[in-house]
Amino acid sequence: MTKLILTLLSLLFSIVFSGQSFLHREGQKIVDGKGKNIGLRGLGLGGWMVQEGYMLQTQPFASPQYVIKQKIQDLIGEENTKEFYTAYKANGITKRDVDSLAAWGFNSVRLPMHYNLYTPPVEAEKNGEITWIEEGFTMTDNLLKWCAENKMYLILDLHAAPGGQGNDAAISDYDTSKPSLWQSEANQKKMIALWKKLASRYKNNPWIGAYDIINEPNWNFTGDNKNGCDENSNGPLRELMIAVTKAIREVDTNHLIFIEGNCWGNNYNGIFPLWDENMALSFHKYWNYNTTTSIQKMLDYRTQYNVPIWLGESGENSNVWFKDVISLVEKNNIGWAFWPMKKIENIAGVTSVTKIPEYDVLLKYWKEGGEKPSVDFAKKTLMKIADNYKMENVTVKPDVIDAMFRQVQTNETKPYRKHSVSGKFFASEYDLGTNGYAYLDKDFVNYRVETGHFEEWNKGNSMRNDGVDILPCKDIDTNGYQVSFIEDGEWLQFTTEVSKQKVFKVAIRYSSTNAEGKLHLETENGNKSETILLPATGSDDNWETVILPKVFLNSGTNKIKVVFEKGGFNLNHLEFNAQK
Repeated sequence: MTKLILTLLSLLFSIVFSGQSFLHREGQKIVDGKGKNIGLRGLGLGGWMVQEGYMLQTQPFASPQYVIKQKIQDLIGEENTKEFYTAYKANGITKRDVDSLAAWGFNSVRLPMHYNLYTPPVEAEKNGEITWIEEGFTMTDNLLKWCAENKMYLILDLHAAPGGQGNDAAISDYDTSKPSLWQSEANQKKMIALWKKLASRYKNNPWIGAYDIINEPNWNFTGDNKNGCDENSNGPLRELMIAVTKAIREVDTNHLIFIEGNCWGNNYNGIFPLWDENMALSFHKYWNYNTTTSIQKMLDYRTQYNVPIWLGESGENSNVWFKDVISLVEKNNIGWAFWPMKKIENIAGVTSVTKIPEYDVLLKYWKEGGEKPSVDFAKKTLMKIADNYKMENVTVKPDVIDAMFRQVQTNETKPYRKHSVSGKFFASEYDLGTNGYAYLDKDFVNYRVETGHFEEWNKGNSMRNDGVDILPCKDIDTNGYQVSFIEDGEWLQFTTEVSKQKVFKVAIRYSSTNAEGKLHLETENGNKSETILLPATGSDDNWETVILPKVFLNSGTNKIKVVFEKGGFNLNHLEFNAQK
């Protein structure tokens, strides 16, 4: 009898201890097993399991994944397409990626899942059965292992539900020729079964942070807006989320569940009251002002329903916007997950995938037709693109990472790279920091949801994600980039170390078609050079050098501002030489 009691107590202790080790809701907070408030700082692995056309530059003619895949298959055939996707998925996210995210400061990962990696589409099933595919589970197992090794939480996000959950087709790979999630009971049953399968598999793993059960539903059940933004009841969405929750709880009472409203996650009309004690609300935020007003409705929900809230997706803007939105939500004890990790020619992400010239040939053919590229050419091109998705082959974006973590805490600047005072200061390598501190630019953020028009911050869409406008540079002596679209009053700051006080002459490498520019240099201690005139060179590609004399720098650290009194020119670099 005593042995039985001890066994039961041991089992009870194990259950309680195990349950407390999971992230869970405590009133309006998300806490860990010790009751410590956890501020989630995450990144969504968009594009890995679910491709979206804008990430691959196919959006104008192939936005959902099934169309992208068909375009590829039409070029290289079914077997070669399988080979491409095998390489693409193998390279897209690896242990090295997760290690990097942890090193940069992220403590969580949001995995956007495509159902068809875990279970076949309903039309491929026989007699209403639900069968399983091991590939998706294996990918998830591996990712979870890498996250656990880094003490990072993995949040499972059903990004592409069976049939597709929204009229914004690219997000969920919705094929309009087939019944959507909302038009098919079989699709809904498959979604419920998938979540039960996932919950059963991961119920005892504390590094699963939460289940984000449906991403960005955008569907008109009764309203006129096709994306569900004018829905007042959202009955089918609520019913499905309740059914999914019930299925999860049949096998897993440990894990936190995130829910999302209609209209890309933000329309919660009719969703309340909540039906589970371990639940939190997710919302998504893009291209609007970063004021308390912009999140007030979610703050009100948090208070009214005594439930945590989480910014489950955000990004695709400038570094200034990133700093501001993260500062806003963290001040209000709201965790976040940015979007995405990898896409081709990406300045607004933590990494960028390099586009090769051959890929432009494929894009041109897909868009305009004409002579069809050979199978050999197309396959080699696509396999090289897949190879470029490896972490060791992407370009890491230090300015984006700096904005998301360090700049949220301080306005202090730091060098983008170590500048030797006896060397060249390439214009695009100005200091890391925010607008008004590391640089001053008049166009530095996109508020298009509020203003009604797209606002480009880096007009060259190259190298960095600040307001500074950077273009590729064709000058003979360059780091590959130039600062362009310079306006009157803008400036760049560079930090350098000087061994002893000296006077320098500065060679300024610039070009301009017909504008006559002016600039001067100044340091934080008040030293200011004379103003130098930059005569027009006759062409943006005709580069010339002028010498600015008598620039005084003190010993120690110097923060040098290059002030553009009159813009209209392109700047390649400045070269400092001691003046004799």
